[in-house]
Amino acid sequence: MKLNLETMKMKFTLLTAILFVSIGSKMLAQVPNDCYETLSLFVEPAKAKNYVGALPYYENVITKCPKFSIATYQYGAKMFSYFVKQGDKSKVTDLIKSYEDRMAYFPTKTKKGKTLASIAQVKYDNTVGTKMQQFLAFENAYKEDAATFTSPKSLYTYFSLAVSLYENGEKPIEDIFDLYEIVYLKVANERIDLATKATELYNRKDAGEKLSTKDAKRLKSYGTNLNAYSKVTGSLEGKLGKLADCENLVPLYNKDFEEKKGDIKWVKKAASRFSAKECTEDPLFLKLVEQLDNLEPTAESKLYLSQLERNKGNISKSIEYLEESASMQVDNFKKARIYFRIAELKRKQGSYRSARSYYNKSLKYNPSQGRCYLRIAQMYSKSSNDCGANVFEKRAVNWIAANMADKAGLVDASIASEARRAASSYRQRAPSKSDIFSDDMAGKTISFNCWIGGSVKVPSL
Repeated sequence: MKLNLETMKMKFTLLTAILFVSIGSKMLAQVPNDCYETLSLFVEPAKAKNYVGALPYYENVITKCPKFSIATYQYGAKMFSYFVKQGDKSKVTDLIKSYEDRMAYFPTKTKKGKTLASIAQVKYDNTVGTKMQQFLAFENAYKEDAATFTSPKSLYTYFSLAVSLYENGEKPIEDIFDLYEIVYLKVANERIDLATKATELYNRKDAGEKLSTKDAKRLKSYGTNLNAYSKVTGSLEGKLGKLADCENLVPLYNKDFEEKKGDIKWVKKAASRFSAKECTEDPLFLKLVEQLDNLEPTAESKLYLSQLERNKGNISKSIEYLEESASMQVDNFKKARIYFRIAELKRKQGSYRSARSYYNKSLKYNPSQGRCYLRIAQMYSKSSNDCGANVFEKRAVNWIAANMADKAGLVDASIASEARRAASSYRQRAPSKSDIFSDDMAGKTISFNCWIGGSVKVPSL
């Protein structure tokens, strides 16, 4: 359906004003007067998703006014993406060029890593070039601007292509392990960033503040993106699969140990992979750890020594090494994992107050670690009989546990269903409406003097 020409002319004045604000009077003075109308003829139907009507005007815009407005390439990419999704593969080249032109003409307004990753994804989705060429396109995007290469789909595709190249004999297994660590850590850091933002909004909401429409949308968006990254994490681990199992790792590193035991980088990587895949019972792991601690005592070497002590059943010594490791670690994601390990050991010993302290330390460095909230919720509920002056107050502890479980599901989509079930279970154990009515507790606040501390407001009827 073609737009009426008179209607477009009526919108012309408004479009001119918008463009004037967005690109500045100085630039407008340097472009032909007819660029306003040239762009309008393309953008107006494109904004209405009438891409068939917009297409005839696109070539004219990029020929006569390529530097006039970034909107040309924003809508151009949307238009060509539409045609490609409809099955018109002849538009793939045009789609790629629209991204390239945007980078060329508006470099300061374009996220290079994101755009190059989009180009690489288009090539992969439409089988443009060999797998190696597709992989190199993603690798170039990551090397050029890793900060804005954040697409969960593209990060997974990047790693998936590497695995395919290994399976075809075009890449060594060491490269696959290296890339896995790079992509896994990238995804983890993106999750931390999103979870930090989501937690801040959730805490405001939980405190009784009514979020603005904008903040409510942000909270929902953070949850959606956290879910996407969570799925990628699982997919990465699934894709690596048996390639990194102990039966493959042990012979791979055993054959090179004597030759490379003086190479600190090699020893670090080997010990890290053995630890991650829990190959800690193999004698080679002990050799790697001892060599690492001799060459360069680090957060990692202390972590591995902790694992060896735990294997012996020496939990207190294991925790000592974990504390040393955490104090030496500079990477927040890794520091959070260490504190989580300490918390788990403390929880299993029944030291709930200490365990909570370490779970909270873990959350400080990685707010997306929802498992911490879930563990705290479990400890609260198990301690209900030790808190409160009467049955009502003891059962009221479950409201706090439920709130913790809610947080777990918010920041970590991988355990969302488990968190929902837990929250529901805790609320069922909390006082019912009839209990609240018969005890005349509606709207009152209960304070807890046990290790849990804090207070909870009883729901109003």
